[in-house]
Amino acid sequence: MTYFGIEGYEPHWLEGRYMITAAHGARLAALRSRRLDHAWLAWDLDEDGWFADCPVLFDFAGEQVELSHQKFTDFSITWNTVDPIGRRAWESEGEPPFRLAWREDANPDLAALRGRELRSVGLVEWVGKGADLGHGMVAPRFVFDDGAVVVANALDENTLEFGDLDPAYRAYPLPPS
Repeated sequence: MTYFGIEGYEPHWLEGRYMITAAHGARLAALRSRRLDHAWLAWDLDEDGWFADCPVLFDFAGEQVELSHQKFTDFSITWNTVDPIGRRAWESEGEPPFRLAWREDANPDLAALRGRELRSVGLVEWVGKGADLGHGMVAPRFVFDDGAVVVANALDENTLEFGDLDPAYRAYPLPPS
């Protein structure tokens, strides 16, 4: 069985900043100073919109990180398992099936970061505004000279947040490796 029909992709769900840092912190930190060459989103061809349940793919000069959220706090990071160029369109498994394709130009804010050098990367944790469902959600934040993006959890799917960090997040920089 595959995840939404994505060949080679098997998410590894983690929860909490300590587990994510232990599993992927050093490798995320090693992306610093690399150029963002590609950023891919899965596109629903029938709805003509972002299919936010699939992973977000960032290619930093040949090192591809694949980011995905599910439920309220589950987060998966995988590396170099998805081929968005070799298989641009497919039909997902399940009912109903979705006709999906990888798109690099789907989000103009994300497309504007292509070609930029990554200045820092860290994790952010949603501490919320009181007791809310997202409390404890951890997401990566990528900072460039002229922009930043968080791949966050939109309560069981991915969302992209650009610019300044929402004050409801607590930031945890990843030290250089």
